[in-house]
Amino acid sequence: MLIDTYGRVATDLRVSLTDRCNLRCTYCMPEEGLQWLAKPDLLTDDEIVRLVAIAVTSLGIEEVRFTGGEPLLRPGLVGIVERVAALEPRPQMSLTTNGIGLRRTAEALRRAGLDRVNVSLDTLRPDVFKTLTRRNRHQDVLDGLYAAREAGLTPVKVNSVLMPGLNDDEAPDLLAWAVEHDYELRFIEQMPLDAQHGWKRDGMITAGDILTSLRTRFELTPEGDEARGSAPAERWLVDGGPHRVGVIASVTRPFCAACDRTRLTADGQIRTCLFATEETDLRAALRSDAPDEEIARIWKLAMWGKKAGAGLDDPSFVQPDRPMSAIGG
Repeated sequence: MLIDTYGRVATDLRVSLTDRCNLRCTYCMPEEGLQWLAKPDLLTDDEIVRLVAIAVTSLGIEEVRFTGGEPLLRPGLVGIVERVAALEPRPQMSLTTNGIGLRRTAEALRRAGLDRVNVSLDTLRPDVFKTLTRRNRHQDVLDGLYAAREAGLTPVKVNSVLMPGLNDDEAPDLLAWAVEHDYELRFIEQMPLDAQHGWKRDGMITAGDILTSLRTRFELTPEGDEARGSAPAERWLVDGGPHRVGVIASVTRPFCAACDRTRLTADGQIRTCLFATEETDLRAALRSDAPDEEIARIWKLAMWGKKAGAGLDDPSFVQPDRPMSAIGG
């Protein structure tokens, strides 16, 4: 069991498969990209599967989310999913992706055992998409969403970040579109995880701003804390249901007290929080032939030291050195 000193138990593992991405979203990385991890520093497919197996069979992990960077860029992705699906007990598996390439891989991922996907899409306007991502791939994302739904990777969740002066007027349109296509929309407050450290709290689009905008067109009924559980998104029924919309308010409404996540970076580091500045190295233990029991012990010790909260409301908050693409969402 992965328990911390505050009594929280981690049952959800986020696994970053690569730090690379084929978009250059303005809130994540600079236009020229980043200094990518060298191939020898990345975990191999076998190492990833071994660590996930330890987490599932020895540490109580019940859900595995594959992330990046962009996980569809990982050549061995389908094989990794297939091998994790064969574990006993079998964890629930999902994937967070920008959707580019999903049209080609959705069916194979479903056959391998993937349960569902989260796809990032911040705008319905191709010109705004190009400005936000610095790439002209809007239709590819829409095609990927459609392919995921047709393959049965449901519920298909869409993650959107609203940026001042770019797409901050699109919340109602995005929700209407999601309802029409039977996607579950989740808005995410912009977080301080950009490589260029340009994030500023002043002027960011908050959960309150998003809900005010949505209510100009929709009736929203809160599901409540019992339905939410440890999920990061607060959810509302849209016009009485059955469709829902969620808001992940990491900055203005932190949910640290209910956090049930542990994170594995693409180079084999354990992070107890998305905003942590410390990491615990599992790759070194793997490559020094440590037994599973020793790796589990190191992982448990790392989680025992998890802090009470992310500290975003602390004036002395220090942004992590690693951007979102290297940590995994």
